[in-house]
Amino acid sequence: MSGATGKAATFRVGLVQMRSGRAPQANVDAAARLIGEARSAGADYVLTPEMTNIMEVSREKLFAAIVAEEADPCLATFRELARKLSVHLHVGSLAIRISPDKAANRSFLIDPRGEIVARYDKIHMFDVDLAGGESYRESRNYRPGDLAVLYDLPWGRLGLTVCYDLRFPALYRALAEAGASFLAVPSAFTRQTGEAHWHVLNRARAIENGCFVFAAAQGGRHENGRETFGHSLVVDPWGRVIAEGGTEPGVVLADIDPGEVAAARARIPSLQHGRRFEIVEPLAEPTHLRAVRGPA
Repeated sequence: MSGATGKAATFRVGLVQMRSGRAPQANVDAAARLIGEARSAGADYVLTPEMTNIMEVSREKLFAAIVAEEADPCLATFRELARKLSVHLHVGSLAIRISPDKAANRSFLIDPRGEIVARYDKIHMFDVDLAGGESYRESRNYRPGDLAVLYDLPWGRLGLTVCYDLRFPALYRALAEAGASFLAVPSAFTRQTGEAHWHVLNRARAIENGCFVFAAAQGGRHENGRETFGHSLVVDPWGRVIAEGGTEPGVVLADIDPGEVAAARARIPSLQHGRRFEIVEPLAEPTHLRAVRGPA
């Protein structure tokens, strides 16, 4: 963790909503156009969705298309674009080869000099069977990360997460307790799960932690046949949706006042009131959990 000291000042967020296909270069070209559009509209921080570089369900085709980080032309393009546009560019995630049979679902935060200042590998793997025959086994292709990551932007501290992480509130509480004012949730939610849970989960993470949530999303029917929900969101620390996209590719903009974080936390100081729980031994019926004082 490094960077600026978190001086409060308003800034503009640009969320890039995409419909990534199977060809990384075409996806990067599409992302670059939208990033440029966001910057032209005054965005100081731009976030792209999960799997910006490729949406591919075939393991063979995925590994034929992706490369290691140091050789990835997509990442090189984004670094040069951040430098050229002088913008904080957060590439929600790229599929990055890390071994012959495993990839990382890796998020990159790039500063206005084009330097990679933070990396985050998605911790929680989306291994689920949905109604209607949809099935996903992310762990088959991707190795999960094991480290939570924060970085100090000029306006405050950012916590990095990716998509399915959104369902694990302990990660977000840990980021908030470590000083995060903003939570990034680049995603590719399925249409089915998005319709049911997308808004409520993003709003819940904002409310629980008194943080802004920035959630750039994939949306629409992709080349590989998968359908994602879209609806990129900016949620304020009180849980209000202040900007939202539809299902088409585009840019969602919102002006952010970091002072709203302190105001929300003063109204509901839940970060000061938290407890953690441990199992009381011996285990017997009924099982009890003991409340342990958390951080003040």
